[in-house]
Amino acid sequence: MPSKNYYAIMVKIGLVSDTHGFIDEKLIEFFKDVDEVWHAGDIGDMEVIKGLRAHKEVRAVFGNIDDSGMRNLFPEHNRFKVEGTDVWITHIGGYPGRYDKKVKALIYSNPPKLFISGHSHILKVMYDERLNCLHINPGAYGKSGMHVVRTAVRFEIDNGNIKNLEVLEVKK
Repeated sequence: MPSKNYYAIMVKIGLVSDTHGFIDEKLIEFFKDVDEVWHAGDIGDMEVIKGLRAHKEVRAVFGNIDDSGMRNLFPEHNRFKVEGTDVWITHIGGYPGRYDKKVKALIYSNPPKLFISGHSHILKVMYDERLNCLHINPGAYGKSGMHVVRTAVRFEIDNGNIKNLEVLEVKK
């Protein structure tokens, strides 16, 4: 008899952060074949969520620029499982070796397999060997901020494995 994992379904994820109220067709096109879009905060305007939801299921967290309306709709931390993968999304989380004080104790005591944060506007994909955890910061897709290139990522979660990560880069 086949194992339970035999029936696992691969999930394609689109990941974006720091849109600051901006969304465009390039981002929608980049996410056209994903199953879900995850937004790591600083959404900036509900029109961004509406634009993404018109095409895909969306999971999001609020960021430091998001208003009380978005803070009522989205959590500060979103932790869930997808395809056997423990995922934690927050806006201000830091990265391996420099985790933010708000997440540091919990990430060390109960690390996820995939830790996602935004806020820095810097695209980072880093593996934390100590925690056996992959960290992804998709950078920033909005037009405001110090970044020169707008970025977003997409990847697959297949039977607990994170693979086929691709980056969208658009000049600001």
